[in-house]
Amino acid sequence: MAARSTWKGYLKLSLVSCAVGLYPATTSSARTSFHTINRDTGNRVKRQFIDSETGDVVETEDQVKGYEVGKGSYVIVEPDELDAIKIESTHTINIERFVPRDEVDERYLDVPYYLAPEDKVAQEAFAVIRDAMKAKDKAGVARIVLANRERIVLLEPHGKGVLATILRYPYEVKPDEAFFEELPDVELPKEMSELAAHIIDKKAGKFDPTEFEDRYEEAVLALVKSKQNGKDPKPIKEGRKASNVINLMDALKKSIAAEGKGGKSDEGEGDEKAAPVKRTRKAGGSAAPSRSSKKTATTAKLKAGAAKTAASRATSKKSHAPLKKAS
Repeated sequence: MAARSTWKGYLKLSLVSCAVGLYPATTSSARTSFHTINRDTGNRVKRQFIDSETGDVVETEDQVKGYEVGKGSYVIVEPDELDAIKIESTHTINIERFVPRDEVDERYLDVPYYLAPEDKVAQEAFAVIRDAMKAKDKAGVARIVLANRERIVLLEPHGKGVLATILRYPYEVKPDEAFFEELPDVELPKEMSELAAHIIDKKAGKFDPTEFEDRYEEAVLALVKSKQNGKDPKPIKEGRKASNVINLMDALKKSIAAEGKGGKSDEGEGDEKAAPVKRTRKAGGSAAPSRSSKKTATTAKLKAGAAKTAASRATSKKSHAPLKKAS
């Protein structure tokens, strides 16, 4: 099934424009999610909006947005009134400026999207804008209206497409002075700095997100599976809790010794061994199952088990139903 765009409009550079679509670059669908259940009945509960004064339930068709202008006083804004606001960025991403990518403060980066041409006619103009940014090693800054709000967007060449990252406004980013201004300037002994640098060198490598599994997610799935099978969940072994180091030099030296032993300290309580790099294929040439495929299989088993449990309950209810008297 073709991906569905979040936004459709035009990408514009001066007098050059082309039809584009904006697609989410991330997803949360693989995360474990829970429903809220009535503990007594086992049924799902549903949320309702309640009038704060009358206590009456307010149905969806009676709900409307309101802007508070005073305590308990609101200006009602209808959906069609918001839809009628049509500024340029509602339907056009007009690149206003080009900047070096490394000048963009990482704190301003918010949500990533993919930007791609919507049809064959748009592909050539799209490629011109994308390749020009690539040749000049620049990122474009533009604006876009998403969810009834104008946002700043950073555009960067990304493979055959463009990565469009929504940026936060300055008022959304907290200044760091409140957190760092009272920290003193510390002069470290040369040996201490060298030891710390040595540990960094030992742990240096390339960033590969596939090396990191969501261990909490896996533990939650294991918990659900155990409970579904009527077993007591296995206790999770908690790692050694960190604390402030008393003798920093001694800790640095032990850390280097632990790294030399593959992460095990003299007491056997050092850092865990770094996870081996995962290979996409096994020795025999067959593709190794990905974490997402494992989770999909686990979820399917859980659903199948739930269906089996529901079926057995239904059968049990039928078997215990009172017999009807013959007429």
